[in-house]
Amino acid sequence: MEPELPGGEGGGEAAEEGLIEFYGSFKEMFEFFCKNSTIHGTVRLVCSGRNRMKTAFWTLLLLASLAMLYWQFALMFSQFWAYPVVLTMSMDSEPKMFPAVTICNLDPSRFELVSEQLEQLELMAEESLTFLYGPKASARLARLRDRNRDRDRDGAIRVQAWANLSSAGFRLSHNFSLVRMWDPGAGRKHSRVGFRLCNSTGGNCFYTSHPSGMDALLEWFHFHYMNVMAQLPPGLPRHPQHFQDLVYSCQYDGEPCRPSDHVHFHHPVFGSCYTFNSKGTDPFWAATKPGIPYGLSLILRAEQKEHLPLLSTVAGVKVMIHSHNQTPFLEHEGFHIRPGIATTIGIRQDQVNRLGGNYGRCTTDGADVAVELLYNNSYTLQACLHSCFQRAMVQRCGCGYFYYPLPAGARYCDYSRQPAWGHCFYQLYSRLRNHRLDCFQHCPKPCRESLYKVSAGTAKWPSAKSQDWVRQALRHQNGYNSSSSSSSSSSRDIAKVTIFYRQLSSQAVHEAPLLSENLLLSSMGSQWSLWFGSSVLSVVEMLELLLDTLVLSLLFCLQRLRARSSPGGPGPAPELSPARGNPRELREEPGKGPEGAPGLGQELELGQL
Repeated sequence: MEPELPGGEGGGEAAEEGLIEFYGSFKEMFEFFCKNSTIHGTVRLVCSGRNRMKTAFWTLLLLASLAMLYWQFALMFSQFWAYPVVLTMSMDSEPKMFPAVTICNLDPSRFELVSEQLEQLELMAEESLTFLYGPKASARLARLRDRNRDRDRDGAIRVQAWANLSSAGFRLSHNFSLVRMWDPGAGRKHSRVGFRLCNSTGGNCFYTSHPSGMDALLEWFHFHYMNVMAQLPPGLPRHPQHFQDLVYSCQYDGEPCRPSDHVHFHHPVFGSCYTFNSKGTDPFWAATKPGIPYGLSLILRAEQKEHLPLLSTVAGVKVMIHSHNQTPFLEHEGFHIRPGIATTIGIRQDQVNRLGGNYGRCTTDGADVAVELLYNNSYTLQACLHSCFQRAMVQRCGCGYFYYPLPAGARYCDYSRQPAWGHCFYQLYSRLRNHRLDCFQHCPKPCRESLYKVSAGTAKWPSAKSQDWVRQALRHQNGYNSSSSSSSSSSRDIAKVTIFYRQLSSQAVHEAPLLSENLLLSSMGSQWSLWFGSSVLSVVEMLELLLDTLVLSLLFCLQRLRARSSPGGPGPAPELSPARGNPRELREEPGKGPEGAPGLGQELELGQL
């Protein structure tokens, strides 16, 4: 005879199964989960229930495994949120354009408007050399200045449009004289040479010193030269340089260069410069084959006119290989071609692709960079740093650095107008060099960048046996005219350079995430299987256990609140009677509380809904 269920009208009737059934107690729910879960080890908590020692052992073992699992998870997430990258390399054999090539004659010219000040500056340099090293040290410089004075006057850059302007109001300052400083502990043989700079009040001063007197003299000359050149009007036209004054012969892939293949500009230190294939859009400059015959071949004039001997102390030609639409920063990159030498330069292109985003700062085209570029070319890190530094100069020093472009409305620094600009400049430049200026935070690297690796070989050119007919051929075909009558000297006023691709295939370096989302999930699954021997469905089972716990707790709380709110007050504990299967159900008779207590007015079942 079957027991009668509480609240049932007819004995012997089977309890109906509800749509959703819950457990009668937390213990019953936990036992059901341990016996039916796919997680290894949970069943040992139930089957060893009578042995408390085994139950405690398996409980500690499961908790230790859970702790190890989440410790491994923490290590994985910490590594993932660090966003490390790994470099992958690949070879690219696609057709490519020949790079841009910039050449400079290393012979800066004089401007007639400031020629008087430049002569005074050279006199000051002679006096400084005499003071530092005696009269013999400056004798050579004096002879050069006297010998080249007439030639420089003839070759000075004359600008008729500015003839009514004069820089007579500017005077070179003698407050920045070169001095020799001795270290008391090193003796008189070890000294430093420099000049003194002070702020506007004179309370903060320091020396820009060098262990080499030559380096100190060159920096001192550059400092005064910038003040002299700042007198030139901003709209002053440049020297009408002719291409043949620097390049005797130009061929690419066996074809002569065209006038549209090069762009001219004047650099205040490196002289007259030309950039070949600056845009990189002309099919003429497409690279067809690797090798010397298919590259760019130049015969260059390397004669030094010695317009400003203390401004450029290197003889030869400056060459820089760079990307298209890129400003050539010759003071940071490039190499020199020696006169009387044939130089062959093999290049190989490398592509660098950066991820950006969380894996590192980079910019695609510079549009998202806070610094507004002062150059009219594509974004580069150097262009951004120079623009940022120039704007910082204008903001903090009140004037701009002469070698960088000016922002709108600014003027170049001149100690006749800003006597303390040198102190401000050197302090600011020291901060930039030591990465203490915020320009490096504002200027990210490009996300895609082309780099050119070069390898060079040299040989004497022309040789002793061929130099006579080489000079004759250049004289008749290219207008070569040597200022020296000596054949040995004339062979040192020309140079030959050939730039070519060693191979057309380029090497691409790509940044890839070291730990991607897919790899993170795979690693988490491996750790979960290692410590619990389960799968994703086991995680769903744990979520189901958590949900059942929340719902069961809510129902118990609701039942207790309703029992307390009944007119008869809280009655005895509700009767738990067996329902279908493992779940338990709680029955209440209509109009009564638990065990017949009146006041609920309806039936509440925990086993059936």
